[in-house]
Amino acid sequence: MNIHEYQAKEILRKYGVAVPDGHVTYNSASARDWAKRLGDGPWVLKAQIHAGGRGKGGGVKLAHTPDEVKRIAREMIGMTLVTPQTGPEGKIVKRILVEKGSRIARELYVSLLVDRGTSKVTLMASTEGGMDIEEVAEKTPEKILKEPIDPLIGLAPFQCRKIAFALGLEGKQVNQAVQLLGGLYKAFIESDCSLLEVNPLVVTAEGDLIALDAKLNFDDNALFRHRLIRDMRDYDEEDPFEIEATQYDLSYIALDGNIGCLVNGAGLAMATMDIIKHYGGEPANFLDVGGGATIERVTEAFKLILSDEKVKGILVNIFGGIMRCDFIATGIIEAAKQVGITVPLVVRLEGTNVEKGKRLLAESGLNIVTADGMADAAEKIVKAVKG
Repeated sequence: MNIHEYQAKEILRKYGVAVPDGHVTYNSASARDWAKRLGDGPWVLKAQIHAGGRGKGGGVKLAHTPDEVKRIAREMIGMTLVTPQTGPEGKIVKRILVEKGSRIARELYVSLLVDRGTSKVTLMASTEGGMDIEEVAEKTPEKILKEPIDPLIGLAPFQCRKIAFALGLEGKQVNQAVQLLGGLYKAFIESDCSLLEVNPLVVTAEGDLIALDAKLNFDDNALFRHRLIRDMRDYDEEDPFEIEATQYDLSYIALDGNIGCLVNGAGLAMATMDIIKHYGGEPANFLDVGGGATIERVTEAFKLILSDEKVKGILVNIFGGIMRCDFIATGIIEAAKQVGITVPLVVRLEGTNVEKGKRLLAESGLNIVTADGMADAAEKIVKAVKG
């Protein structure tokens, strides 16, 4: 789950991380009033959407007078903001963050994430903070510092000092870095984050460290422990199909192709998409119905797939391990009858009672094509969609 920048800063502030004074607003008059409350200008207005690169798209602007704050806010709220991370369709700005401006001397980068290779939380830092950090990681990866953190010990002060010195900090900035990095790590662990990113972490002209921007992502499986964080979810920023999928415990991600996929198991779903592309097709979605695929869940999965107007065919790829293939076949038949599928449907079953499952599909009277193996299934659905 993602949250907005202003929400991320609210969380970090509780852990002693220095962030700029600011307030989220939903209209231009409120933006002007909050700017006055924050003190003398300049002020920074930042569009609040779930995407990076906002500065490049015109979503971060500087204002020097309250009237200028109001004018910029009026222009920004309601605009469609296109950034490298939104895609060409962009996102509509519905709220903005008005912040007290900072006198920036240096821009740094700091993040915490789970390194799957080491199975540890890793602190990453760079002297090259700012909007082009992705380019830095791609072209000059040696400028990205990595510090693995022992899960039993946590982030030790000596590791924070090591990073501080590597970033060229000195004097009181080193102690500030120890406190700030320690607060970031504590926020990451206690909030069950999957990513915590501060870009940029700035050194001000006064020599202080401030988290000028912040991004927090959370592990969906741990949200039951964090009711307040869960309530920060902004459904307007998410795909409506993906929101619907969560109501039925379906893992669904919309893609740009025209072949809908209904699969049980994340690994099998990934392999299914790969083999569709291998045979010249394009998957329209990632959809994992899970190991306990009930008739209701399969029905809702079909509804989700068919609600995408781009879908011209459906490939069902099920491995019946815990669940029997005949039970799954019954679910597919009932779901197909309820939904009224009019596009080509190819089904590949494998596992317990597979022959019985195939017989049920064949005797259903529905226009269902069975396949022997993933290659056969992919070839058949691609051919059917291409006509």
